[in-house]
Amino acid sequence: MESSSQRFVPGVAAEPAGAASVRAGGPGVLVADAAQRVLGASDGFFARTRLGPADVVGRTLAELAPALARNPALVQPAALDIVPVFDGGGQVAHFTATLREGAAAPPHAHELLDRIPAGVVVHAADARAVYANCHARALLGPALDGMRGPPGGARGPALLRADGTVLAPDDYPAVTALRHGAMVSGFIVGLPTDGAPRWLICNAFPVHAPDGSIDEIVSCYTDCTRLKQIEQSLLKSEERLRLVLQGSTDAPWDWDLVSNELYYSERYWEMVGYRPGELPARPETWMSMLDPEDSERAIGFVRDLLRGRERTYSIEFRLRHRDGHAVPILSRGFVLRDASGRAIRMSGTNTDLTQAKQAERRIYELAYFDYLTGLPNRRLLVEQLAKILPRSQRTGQFGALLFIDLDNFKLLNDTLGHDVGDQLLCEVAERLRRTVRASDHLSRLGGDEFVVVLENLGATGDGAVVEASLVGAKLLAALAQPFQLAARPSVSTPSIGVALFGDGPASVDVLLRQADLAMYRAKAEGRNTVRFFDPGMQAAADRQIALEHDLREGIRRQRFELHCQPQFDVAGRLVGAEVLLRSNHTGLGLVGPAEFIGLAETSGLIVPLGAMVLLETCRVLARWARDPRLACLTLAVNVSVQQLRQPDFVERVLAALLETGAAPDKLRLELTESVFAEDVEAVAGKMHALRAHAVSFSLDDFGTGYSSLSYLKRLPLAELKIDRSFVKDLPEDANAGAIVDAILGLARTLNLQVVAEGVETQAQRDFLVAHGCALLQGYLLGRPVPIEAFERDWGSAGQEPVR
Repeated sequence: MESSSQRFVPGVAAEPAGAASVRAGGPGVLVADAAQRVLGASDGFFARTRLGPADVVGRTLAELAPALARNPALVQPAALDIVPVFDGGGQVAHFTATLREGAAAPPHAHELLDRIPAGVVVHAADARAVYANCHARALLGPALDGMRGPPGGARGPALLRADGTVLAPDDYPAVTALRHGAMVSGFIVGLPTDGAPRWLICNAFPVHAPDGSIDEIVSCYTDCTRLKQIEQSLLKSEERLRLVLQGSTDAPWDWDLVSNELYYSERYWEMVGYRPGELPARPETWMSMLDPEDSERAIGFVRDLLRGRERTYSIEFRLRHRDGHAVPILSRGFVLRDASGRAIRMSGTNTDLTQAKQAERRIYELAYFDYLTGLPNRRLLVEQLAKILPRSQRTGQFGALLFIDLDNFKLLNDTLGHDVGDQLLCEVAERLRRTVRASDHLSRLGGDEFVVVLENLGATGDGAVVEASLVGAKLLAALAQPFQLAARPSVSTPSIGVALFGDGPASVDVLLRQADLAMYRAKAEGRNTVRFFDPGMQAAADRQIALEHDLREGIRRQRFELHCQPQFDVAGRLVGAEVLLRSNHTGLGLVGPAEFIGLAETSGLIVPLGAMVLLETCRVLARWARDPRLACLTLAVNVSVQQLRQPDFVERVLAALLETGAAPDKLRLELTESVFAEDVEAVAGKMHALRAHAVSFSLDDFGTGYSSLSYLKRLPLAELKIDRSFVKDLPEDANAGAIVDAILGLARTLNLQVVAEGVETQAQRDFLVAHGCALLQGYLLGRPVPIEAFERDWGSAGQEPVR
């Protein structure tokens, strides 16, 4: 029943009105039955339209609308606002229509209003709602019904204020705009629902007639429930934050990066021992309070944070308290950035971690350290081994686990008491601490069991056995001294089991079990001793012990033999020899230097041994000086790095020459490249001092160690010796040939003689001669023989020294 000149607003149930009541109504009011046939009109309607009752009564509203649109007495466009009135059963009882002049909407206005993404409600001059678009009906629901009646008799659910209280009908936005004749904007109203209220923003404004009177009120409603929820959430968050900060020990701070203004809270200053305002609130203040060890890291962190894109951060550092101690701080916060990502503000809180760090340390100590001795416990040992074993595999270095168990500890504990037993364990732990190196890992497994883990014992199993044996011997010696227990000296010896690792995959449990078994073997074999898990390693350890004992005895009893290997020039003439040492072992027979030189160096016996060999070499040179065929020979003897370290090394060499009467120019001291790892300046000084007395030097095993051209220039060398590892692959290996060529070229440049060691085939000899090597030494030309045999073969009583 609508037309382009009508506005249809669904009505609410109302009491039926007759023509008499209509005439008493306002200007321009019609009443129609359920079929929209006019029953009567107000006097104002007839006066305004200049129509009579016969022109109106009995006609339908639809028939009347065109007549009104053409009526010259009305301000066009003119239209009827039709409102259905429902009975109690929800059926249309009748219609009311209100004349509207000069304010009609354009064609299809209701369709346009329905497309507005807001609820639009039009109120008549008496504040009654006469129109609502679809969005208004959806947003307001039953509340819209209450707006269709006069304000005093509004029905439907009450609206709520922004604070949740009930809004009186006289304070509805449309009524307020009507009362004051002014626009009401940003008014928040709530609609009660079964759950949380729905919140709307309402803007209501009056529409004035040509004569200035208010013709209608237009109200717009927008759903702001989400914004209201956010607002309430923010308010709750602010309240929570306020309460949290009041009851928290954290220290808030804020830095405006644009103005460079800094806010430090009262708690911030309290945390570092200052009163608020005592120090300036500037970035430099914070920087100056940083612990020196943390300063660069913390300042760099802030600098990178501000330059980056991160919005949140967390960092630990230490601030210096006023009294000087460091306060551990956890700083967490937020970086506010503008649209381009530039940091414009930084805020956060500082938390004092002092108690947390102390508790953390206490928990760590309880979990990983023995309460009695303070040593790492089994848990920490297992974790350390879980890292040590893979590291040993990666580096190729052997290690050892020494399992220490005190002999007869249970008897001592039972007879003297557990307090005395605890005292013994503490003293044992202290002695072990003083004995092992800082890089070793010492722990107490429990009871009277201790463990020492050694790393970096060398790349070979035999070397690791030697090192572990030495440490085991030190531990035995340290614990062999009497303990003062219960006011009397007591002896408590240990049994030590050793398990090596590094030659293959190993697990922590297996390693501990192996060392434990070896420890029980030590107990079974008399206690107060060291035993290795592997029988073969035990044999090697026994052999090394026997060798060391024999080495000491050999030095004391002069049981070493000097052998000599000849050196020839390319023409086959004997030009020199090298002294080689052999040990005449009681049970093993004649032992080569490879068996005992390493042991002599690790045990410190190389110095007296080297001095003995040097003195004997000088005696040989003195004897050769009396033999015409041997007098011209140069005799080379090896000197160890440890000998060179001796402050009086030069004096010892000169004393040996003086004592024997040997010619210094016939003595050649052979050094290995390991001297370059020492104090080169000190070594060079000693070499120059001896060179001033005509003693010459040869660099042995050249190319296998710490070679440096700058060192070769600075040291007074006369000769280089090509190591046998390069010679053995000649002439087939091109790489070996290239290395030999390079050494020969270098020697020619530095004006040094070259001796090739290990010449065992004619092909090797021919290659070396062809490439300019002047001196040769090896089994092809002559094997090492005792000094007496060498003198017999090459001296005046022997053959011509030509090969």
